[in-house]
Amino acid sequence: MSVVVTTPTGHVGSRVVRLLIQAGVRPRVLVRNPARLGEATRERVEVRRGDLTDAGFVRDAVAGARSVFWVDPTPHTAADPVETSLRTAAPLVEAARAGDVGRVVMLSSIGAEKRHGVGHIDALAGIEERLDATGVDVLHLRCAYFFTNLLLDLEGLAQGVLTTAFDPGHPMPWVDPRDIGDVVAARLLSEAWRGRVVQAVHGPEDLTFHQVAQILTEALGRPVRLNPVSDDAVRDTLRAAGLPPSAVEGLVGMAAGSRGLVPEQPRDLLTTTPTSLSGWAHARLRPLLEG
Repeated sequence: MSVVVTTPTGHVGSRVVRLLIQAGVRPRVLVRNPARLGEATRERVEVRRGDLTDAGFVRDAVAGARSVFWVDPTPHTAADPVETSLRTAAPLVEAARAGDVGRVVMLSSIGAEKRHGVGHIDALAGIEERLDATGVDVLHLRCAYFFTNLLLDLEGLAQGVLTTAFDPGHPMPWVDPRDIGDVVAARLLSEAWRGRVVQAVHGPEDLTFHQVAQILTEALGRPVRLNPVSDDAVRDTLRAAGLPPSAVEGLVGMAAGSRGLVPEQPRDLLTTTPTSLSGWAHARLRPLLEG
């Protein structure tokens, strides 16, 4: 079984690689810096060193693969994040259209079903549509809000503040990226699915940011208060940091476009994963803040 994994050192990709190895598969990993894989992992994978923004590298590296796990590597701070994401995925789409790739499992997001108006998530919607048009077997994993997004503001959490531009009272799915990795690996290893499939990965429960602040208060053993901010306040902060206008709107749009959103896929046995935010915060977040 020939399986290609992009972003193999990320929160999701690293879990996928480990599970594939444990299943007896030697995955082909596309990575800029092989040293980040660790020596034990490098011995058990086929390393293709290169940059996912290099179209020639991607086209060559995915050719002949039975399955490709695609994660868009574009940072939200890119000068034109939507255009960059679409351009980066173009060699994969070309390979799928040419029959050089058997199947694609794509890391997408809740909100992509809207197709427009959700900031940088619009790029994932565009990649979904382009892959669908190739006729290749494709699975779009519409993932919830990552627990690990909390790691982006450790300084604020250390001061007991959880800042968000999302609607603080709107329940939304939250998920551990490791659980997403479990679903990805299971789908890559399975030959039972065909055609176009959309599957959400919702985590164990929907949470408001008010509830998240309370969970973190209990898990961290310190008060955490919620600090809701407006879209304009976020714009001002991002502009002051030097981000270009398209990046600013890409970031603001992800929160603004998600307000009131009800995911297309319902919460059920297929879409619900087990790891709780409380358990994750105890195991991952608390040691970081206490260290």
